[in-house]
Amino acid sequence: MAINTALESAEELEMLRKLVRDFRKKELLPLEELIIQREANRGMSDDPIIPPDVNAHLLKKAKEAGLYGIDVPEEYGGLGLGYTAKMVVLEELSQSIVPFILPPETPNLHFLISCCNEEQREKYLLPYARGEKKSNLALTEPNAGSDAGAIQMRAVRKNGKWVLNGQKTFISGAAHTDFLITLAVTDPEKGSRGGITAFLVDRDTPGLEVTRGIATIGEFHPYEVYYNDVELDDSQVLGEVGAGFEPLKNRLGVRRIELAMRSVGMATRALEMMIDYSKIRKTFGQYLSDRQSIQWWIADSYTNIQASKLMIYDAAQKLDAGVKNIAKETSMVKVFATEMATDVVDKSIQAHGGTGVTKDLPLEYMYRLLRIYRIVEGPSEIHRWTIARDLIKSR
Repeated sequence: MAINTALESAEELEMLRKLVRDFRKKELLPLEELIIQREANRGMSDDPIIPPDVNAHLLKKAKEAGLYGIDVPEEYGGLGLGYTAKMVVLEELSQSIVPFILPPETPNLHFLISCCNEEQREKYLLPYARGEKKSNLALTEPNAGSDAGAIQMRAVRKNGKWVLNGQKTFISGAAHTDFLITLAVTDPEKGSRGGITAFLVDRDTPGLEVTRGIATIGEFHPYEVYYNDVELDDSQVLGEVGAGFEPLKNRLGVRRIELAMRSVGMATRALEMMIDYSKIRKTFGQYLSDRQSIQWWIADSYTNIQASKLMIYDAAQKLDAGVKNIAKETSMVKVFATEMATDVVDKSIQAHGGTGVTKDLPLEYMYRLLRIYRIVEGPSEIHRWTIARDLIKSR
């Protein structure tokens, strides 16, 4: 099916939604039992939850369906459909627990687009946009998580090279990436106001060491990464020296609205399951759907899902319109959607009773995943502080 790359009408967005929904029902939902088994059985290892051959099959099917590079600009080989269309795709895909991601992971893509020079464009951006290379962000450190400006990894000039030393932690995909976008301090006195620089560090660079995987609840398995006298040429500087913090903030904003929409997808699935079960399950001779407590759970869940979607699509439309600073909007959707989805899934588990906490259903998988969502890309408490600070300063 050909999709108009402008996607200016609601009708065109609905065409895209149907395409992704069909892909989810045909390709993803049948895999859920496998995903639950693999996630439960891998224990402390970092075995991929989707088997490599299955993931390759999904990528092939996605490409055949015209779902590759949804928001990748056309000049980089993508469809160039924008953030609003990407949210439609995520809303549908996330109603399955299969952690399939359409390449590339676009928060890093937009970081690269905003900063790459011509040489980096050919070596990193274009292969990444085509899904030929993997990239991950190396930001978090043992003493710098939500406060990204507090990173301590140093990058100093020595004999015409940049030399990086320090530790990163909770770095997703570090053991399987092709290159890491690494944030380091180049001017301690300036800090986040002109003293942090982004570097492109190839996975096989001497001195770069992934030391261990960190087993967590849910599907995430991040890593610790050490930089021991990692030497880089000037060609590995991404953007301007000292100017790494601003594009980082934009990258984090994109990731936050993506996580918010993934939360909406899971909440939507959990609500549908709660409604369906309430219509067939009787207690003391009465269907659950006839009980006021269940009716209120359903009503409140639907209302909060709709509110989340309105906020997310508002943020996406602002990005499509070229608005650069949507920090307040992305903080609001990150807090509201992740906490909303946690509540909806919790209610669905409660309505299902004992069955709800078994691995016969995907609800417990969602519940654990959402617990992580409330921390990654900034915990709820930090985002509430960001929202309040912005409002107080603006009055």
